[in-house]
Amino acid sequence: MPANAPNSFLADHSAILVFIAVALGFLVFNLIVWWFIRPSRFSEEKLTTYECGENPQGSAWVQFNIRFYVFALIFIVFDVEAVFLLPWAVIFGQMRNSLDPAHQAVLPLFFAEALVFIAILVVGLAYVWRKGDLEWVRPEDRK
Repeated sequence: MPANAPNSFLADHSAILVFIAVALGFLVFNLIVWWFIRPSRFSEEKLTTYECGENPQGSAWVQFNIRFYVFALIFIVFDVEAVFLLPWAVIFGQMRNSLDPAHQAVLPLFFAEALVFIAILVVGLAYVWRKGDLEWVRPEDRK
């Protein structure tokens, strides 16, 4: 490693440090300015909970159906897993178009790994579907 490596590292990354410093300075400056400018007239109406322009009614401790959370978690799991397929597809396309024999030799293994990943997703989807968690209104709720 050359003797001037730390200096070149700092020189290479100084733009990032300057950008972060300017961004933090801008944030702090604006917060301080708005702290001096803003009116501080508190009232009972301003301290109430804002509900999309409607007056809040009832208690905030309302029990929601667990189906909302299950459906959201299922969406997040499959959405995040689908995001993992995009980089795989890009790299697979680059390897397929490559003339390197080493890349061509591992293509079947690379493709098989992706098929296993997709098979696990399909098994998970089948499990959730069979369990009935994808139906918004379950048959026992229709009665």
